[in-house]
Amino acid sequence: MFDVVVLFFALGVFARWVKSDLRLPEALYETLTIYLLLAIGLKGGLELSRQPLMDLLPQVLAVVTLGALVPLVVAPLLRLAGLSPVDSAGLSAHYGSVSVVTFAVALTAVQRAGLPFESHAALWVAVMEAPGLIMGIVLARLALKRSDQGSGRIRWDLLAHEVLLGKSVLLLMGGLLIGAVAGDAGVAPIKAVFIDPFKGVLALFLLELGLVAGGQLGALKRHGLKLVLVGCVLPPLLGLAGAATGHLLGLQVGGVALLATLAASASYIAAPAALRVAVPQANTGLAIACALGVTFPFNLLVGIPLYLHLAPHFVR
Repeated sequence: MFDVVVLFFALGVFARWVKSDLRLPEALYETLTIYLLLAIGLKGGLELSRQPLMDLLPQVLAVVTLGALVPLVVAPLLRLAGLSPVDSAGLSAHYGSVSVVTFAVALTAVQRAGLPFESHAALWVAVMEAPGLIMGIVLARLALKRSDQGSGRIRWDLLAHEVLLGKSVLLLMGGLLIGAVAGDAGVAPIKAVFIDPFKGVLALFLLELGLVAGGQLGALKRHGLKLVLVGCVLPPLLGLAGAATGHLLGLQVGGVALLATLAASASYIAAPAALRVAVPQANTGLAIACALGVTFPFNLLVGIPLYLHLAPHFVR
C-alpha cells in the first residue's frame, strides 16, 4: 500500500512514541540532508542538459506565481482558525515554500507507479522554495507594523542571503547547474554515489524525520485540535491548486501529481531559518509542529496517494 520509505518514517515515529533510545548522530542528519538536496538537483540538472531552457520558462513562471500566491490565500484562512496575524503570516510562509523530502517521496511513488512525468521536475522544487517564503515574511512584517511591534525595517540583505543563499536553495541550484553543465557523461563517474543509492539514503533520512515528528506530539497537544485540522485540511486544498496549475501547463500524469505534492507540502528546513532572521516575533515552534508534526506525515500517508489518484483527472 505504501512505499517502503514511508515505513521507515513510521518506524521513527513509533520509536519516539515508545521512548526508545534510538537516535541518529546530528552529523549524519546534516550529511543526509546535503546528499538529498544535491542528488535531487543533479537529477534535475541532467534533464536540463537534454532540452532547451527557454522551453521551460512558462513552467518556471507558473510555479513561481503559484508559490507566491499560497501565503496570500493561506494567511487569511489561518486567521479564521484563531491564529494571530503574525503567526498566521509566518505559518503561511512555511506553506508557501516547499518540502524537498516530500517531493523526493512523491517522486519515488510516481516512478514506482510507472506514471509518465516531466523529468526536469526538480527544477520546480528549486524555484518554488523562495517566492512563497518571501511573500509570507512580507505579510508578517506588515502585521507587525499594524500592531506597532515591528523592530525597524526588514534587513533585506540578510533576508536575501538567508533565502537565496541558504543551504537548501544553494545545494539544489548548485546540483542543477552541475548536472546541466556536466551532462550524462560528466555525471557518470559519480552516478554510483548520487543516483543509484538515492532511495536507501531517503529511507534513512525519513527514519530521522520520524523521530523528529514524534517529538512534536507534545507541542500538538499544547496547541490543540485546531492546529491538527489546519495541518490536515490545507494540503488537499493546496494540492488541488497545484493539480489545476499542472492541468493548465499540460503536464503529464506524474507531473501533475508532483506539482500537486509540492503545492501541498510545507517547508520545515528553510522556512524556520528565514523566519528567525526576518520575523523573530513569529512562533516558529508552532509552525514546525504544524508543518513537520502534521502536514508532513499527512502527505506521506494520505496526501501523496490522494494526489496520484486525482492526477489523471487533471490531464488534458
